[in-house]
Amino acid sequence: MTSNLDHTKDFIALWSRIDLEAILAVMAPDCIYHNMPWAPLQGHDAIREGLAGFLAGAGAIDWQLLHVAESQDGMVMTERVDRFLIGERWIEMPVMGIFEWQDGLIVHWRDYFDSARFQAEMATIS
Repeated sequence: MTSNLDHTKDFIALWSRIDLEAILAVMAPDCIYHNMPWAPLQGHDAIREGLAGFLAGAGAIDWQLLHVAESQDGMVMTERVDRFLIGERWIEMPVMGIFEWQDGLIVHWRDYFDSARFQAEMATIS
């Protein structure tokens, strides 16, 4: 039986394919995705719209998993560096993520990162 930790590692690896529909397929239809400090998104349509911006300009995506832990109730915490190749420049963001799983699907996903740093990095892209 696959653990939630294994599901999370597979989900993180999936991002390198830059395939939004494959990413959404790992989420429950009513999944909540909350990219702190922005407003949470719920359901595939809202999450698709929210994630499209991250994927649209990326020539490559490489999420580097630094640390991962699974709680006794199956919640998975990750420390990552999310890397996006935009044009010829890599944008790198340290991220802490929480993944809650049910029946092999993400039901709640929260990411914590410095949005001001992200916006400053994006402003340098021409």
